[in-house]
Amino acid sequence: MYLLDTGMLSELMKREPNPNVLPRLRSKPLHSLFTSCVCLLELRFRSALRTDFEIFWAKVNEEILSRINVVSFGEKEALIAGDILAQLNETSHSINMDDVLVAASAIANQYTMVTSDVERFSGIQGLATENWLEP
Repeated sequence: MYLLDTGMLSELMKREPNPNVLPRLRSKPLHSLFTSCVCLLELRFRSALRTDFEIFWAKVNEEILSRINVVSFGEKEALIAGDILAQLNETSHSINMDDVLVAASAIANQYTMVTSDVERFSGIQGLATENWLEP
């Protein structure tokens, strides 16, 4: 099972996505593809800033959101996020709160996080990551 982060979802919306992404995506069953409601929030925000918001948001819904499952953020994820923040505080590894929330969603559901920035998440214990931009 895979949780695609916002960067990976954004890659899919490019006119010419990285050539490694689509074959990897197509090789996975649809039921194994997820994203976090935090990523949904980020996509909506970035889309709302565009002058072609309505058209672009329809495209996001049709091409991405209709094909993957959105994971809610609840008590289990919140507790894991708190643990991640405490762990990172001890190691001085800095990461944005939205990234902590997405990572907590992946850990709570035992999903591998698909991200183009594996290094950013490297300090989080128990988080499996893959970069589908690489061959």
